[in-house]
Amino acid sequence: MVAVLNIVFVNADGSKVTAQAEPGKRLLEVAQAAGMPLEGTCEGQMACSTCHVIVAADWFDRLPPASMDEEDMLDLAAGVCRTSRLSCQIALTPDLDGLEVRIPGVSRDMQIG
Repeated sequence: MVAVLNIVFVNADGSKVTAQAEPGKRLLEVAQAAGMPLEGTCEGQMACSTCHVIVAADWFDRLPPASMDEEDMLDLAAGVCRTSRLSCQIALTPDLDGLEVRIPGVSRDMQIG
């Protein structure tokens, strides 16, 4: 069993930051603790898209599928692609050790326009 997970964040400029996380944490919490520019305006209530990340293609299918509500919220995010997810909806498990996600260069907060 993995006690600590390594999560790799890729910034818009291509630089990488590796953060450590405990299983059970939400990806959004880990990203914010690592200084990543993810607002999470709704505090994980899936009412905004400011925690949008792009999951590396080789990791995307290892995640549980997005709910319909998450898919609807992703429609409002800037720069969405096939492997986009809301980081507040990704619970980290031991099998996600090494997960790599890209932080989009732009975000759109639908709560403030």
